[in-house]
Amino acid sequence: MNDKKKWLWQLPFLLFLIGGTIFVIRQQHQAVYQHDHGFIFGTVYNITYQHDKNLQHEIESALQQVDASLSPFNKASIISRVNRNEAVKVDVLFREVFEKSMQISKDTEGAFDITVAPLVNAWGFGFKHDTRPTPSAIDSMKALVGYKKVSLTPSGQVKKSDPRIMLDCSAVAKGYGCDVVARLLSRAGVTNYMIEIGGEIVTHGVSEKRLPWHIGVTVPTDDTLATQKDLQAILNVTDRAMATSGNYRNFYYEGGRKVAHTIDPRTGQPVQHSLLSATVLAPDCATADAYATSFMVMGMEKAIKVLERHPELLAYFIYSGSHGENQVWYSPALRDKIQE
Repeated sequence: MNDKKKWLWQLPFLLFLIGGTIFVIRQQHQAVYQHDHGFIFGTVYNITYQHDKNLQHEIESALQQVDASLSPFNKASIISRVNRNEAVKVDVLFREVFEKSMQISKDTEGAFDITVAPLVNAWGFGFKHDTRPTPSAIDSMKALVGYKKVSLTPSGQVKKSDPRIMLDCSAVAKGYGCDVVARLLSRAGVTNYMIEIGGEIVTHGVSEKRLPWHIGVTVPTDDTLATQKDLQAILNVTDRAMATSGNYRNFYYEGGRKVAHTIDPRTGQPVQHSLLSATVLAPDCATADAYATSFMVMGMEKAIKVLERHPELLAYFIYSGSHGENQVWYSPALRDKIQE
């Protein structure tokens, strides 16, 4: 009898719990998926998220803050003022990207370096495209390149070993922008979203079809107009960030020689190896973005050694085989996430 009374006393609570669960599930299914598109950082963004309110105004405001901090094309940005050696205190966004960049530069022995801008420009992939730089010009510019030549003071100012040193966070800014939007959506209570800025991606939860997010890896074919859409593979990227770096879209030919946009900061030369594209999955997109760039500089063998030290990173590499055919290598832990 006592057990029956105890059960009857608990029944209202159980009914409330069941009803609440049904209500939450129903709300999740009824809330619409928003689809926002726009232009930022010199590229397009596409953001899909489940929320009963459109948040594009808030999203674009957050992205503009990143632009105002890190865009070298924005003359009023913090990084532009740093490059002009103005007395400017960096903001939280700049500090976070700077510190992450220094950490990854150290981990990759300088393969990733936000001071590489003069060399990138000299080879025709930055603000200008002149003739091929001479060996002596490259040697001169290498004196202004090196992540150990810059630091942040306790007061929040960038200290340079030479005032001519320039910073360029383009190899991490898009990924970081994805992370900033992901944080905004999470604060707004959004649990299902996919953020894509210029090919860099962050996902969480499920898609509009109530399925895991699946993202394609493009076949690396010479394609400066980005019209090639053939996919090498499709990856399950749910609750992860993904970034891809490659030499198959940003390049030019000079004297019959292909000049790729990936410049090794340590040699001052465009990289020449078999790795065609590097796709990295990481807990955050700034990290994925930076390591994807690093791996394109390092080449596959050295990149794999870095991956052995970082179980939180997964990679999908496409490289040129001995007969010029595309070959694939990927992290063993990625096997179950691949749909060929």
